[in-house]
Amino acid sequence: MDETAPITPRIKARLNKQLPLDEEEVMGLAALTGPDLFDLFSIANRLRAKLGNTVELCAITNAKSGRCPEDCSFCAQSAHHGPETGGYPLLGPGRLLADAKKAEKAGAHRFSIVTSGNRLKPEELERVLDAVGQIKSRTGLEVCASLGALGPQSARKLKEAGVSRIHHNLESSERFFRHICSTHTYADRIRIIRTAKEAGLEVCSGGIIGLGESMEDRVKLAFALRELDVDAVPINILNPIPGTPMENVAPLPPLEILKSIALFRFILPEKNIRLAGGRERNLRDLQALALFCGADGLMLGNYLTTAGRSPEKDLQMIRDAGLNFENIEAGNREAGNREAGNGEA
Repeated sequence: MDETAPITPRIKARLNKQLPLDEEEVMGLAALTGPDLFDLFSIANRLRAKLGNTVELCAITNAKSGRCPEDCSFCAQSAHHGPETGGYPLLGPGRLLADAKKAEKAGAHRFSIVTSGNRLKPEELERVLDAVGQIKSRTGLEVCASLGALGPQSARKLKEAGVSRIHHNLESSERFFRHICSTHTYADRIRIIRTAKEAGLEVCSGGIIGLGESMEDRVKLAFALRELDVDAVPINILNPIPGTPMENVAPLPPLEILKSIALFRFILPEKNIRLAGGRERNLRDLQALALFCGADGLMLGNYLTTAGRSPEKDLQMIRDAGLNFENIEAGNREAGNREAGNGEA
């Protein structure tokens, strides 16, 4: 690329028309630094705006915690690492319904039941199906599930019970994956995503950045997600947990995180890109800027083993950014760009 015009007119035109870039073109954009970064952010924001000005909000519950036989090096729930995270068996349907109602009241319109371990036992799956039915009948939430390995029959049962979306991250690029997990393969994760899609379920799949991977690995992850045609892409940023192999990994600079979000938007221009775990610790005062770099979704509240911040702060951040969010409990769309002095809904 010409040093005097880091983002060429041709690239700008292709991006603004939501035409796909190839990997080499994206990596050229990844080299931008300094003031040129904000040109990158501006284009990513325009792409995000083509999807509307509503930020999709979700929340999760850690429905079964700890004692996981997988050895994912970033995860506090792995039995291989030994950090004390207060593991517990699968929560009952009543507790999961209560968590869902709390999430809905906080502003979420998607709620995901997340369990540790490779896969659920048949009797555990039945309890989850019971909980899904109760949540669907007693809230206005879309129900998602992140349950590990998934076979065709289990996927169909979840779909029939009312689950709309399965969450299963690729985590990183295929070439980097072997550095973070040895107990299952990248192909295993792709197979689960395809099983969910074949059952008619939507798929939420993304990864974690800041694991020691390169920017090229992040770009390759985004292209893999594009090839799989997933529906939503959560971007987590490593929050190192003491006792895990990743406990001493240096954090990414906030501007590199924002650049990564923008590149994901260029590769996945029509997908929901959701900022999730680790954003508070890693982006600090620049969190709101992510909404102008391509992100159009947020995870509210706490994460699996780490604390988030209060949903009220996130809702205010969305309002301050002049954006909207879906307010299910009130049955309307919350306007984030109301004029000063009009008060809150």
